[in-house]
Amino acid sequence: MDLGLKGKVALVAAGSKGIGLATAKMLAEEGCLVSICGRSQESLDEAAALIGTNTLGLVCDVSIGQDIDRWIQESRSQLGPIDIMVTNTGGPPAGSWQAISDEQWQSGFDSTLMNVIRMVRSVAPEMKERGWGRIVHNTSLVAKEPNPLLPISSTLRAGLMALTRLQALELAPFGITVNGVLPGHTLTDRQIHLAEIRAGRDGISPAQALELQASEVPMKRLGKPDEIAAAIAFFCSQPAAYVTGTSLLVDGGMTKGLG
Repeated sequence: MDLGLKGKVALVAAGSKGIGLATAKMLAEEGCLVSICGRSQESLDEAAALIGTNTLGLVCDVSIGQDIDRWIQESRSQLGPIDIMVTNTGGPPAGSWQAISDEQWQSGFDSTLMNVIRMVRSVAPEMKERGWGRIVHNTSLVAKEPNPLLPISSTLRAGLMALTRLQALELAPFGITVNGVLPGHTLTDRQIHLAEIRAGRDGISPAQALELQASEVPMKRLGKPDEIAAAIAFFCSQPAAYVTGTSLLVDGGMTKGLG
């Protein structure tokens, strides 16, 4: 399928590894001019080499508003008006909600929810003027099925699902779609980190923790970053023009609820 994205300018947050990198690579293969951000210029340069030509990598801490503004402004200056925004971040701290500090809750808010508000607030006006735009929030299945190990993520990503719907309703008249992708257990650095936490808690090895995680999925395996990226790329496409306000589970059947 031709996604109709040749020449579109796409920004992918946290695009130097994992799902972000897979998404940036897939959009570039569809002909997009891509800007990725991350905290390390070295990792961004490595990612840009993997993604290919027409890729811009800029250092940005998405929990800091000024960094976001600088990333977006520099991307616009070098690549042109922004057509696609993929919001994506690493997960906030794990642990019991009773043990997590106020500072960790605030940090999670800034890096998981407030950053999304800032990114969309920055790119929506130009999308409205041009009558076209695609915004995709990469979040997590815990938005629909809270995890006791991930109280900050569970709480904030549920709120992000509501924000997705609100943004979709307000921006739809201008030809802008806003959707969310809710990945399940995907083999990324974040999943490995969580496996290490579970391993320490349960007295097993990280490899065993990953195997147990995979065994809980109906498909009996962990997801691949490319499989999540494919859903994000579709939401960015021309054929997806009539899909908005959707939060799509890409979890191998993991989530049990109907809501």
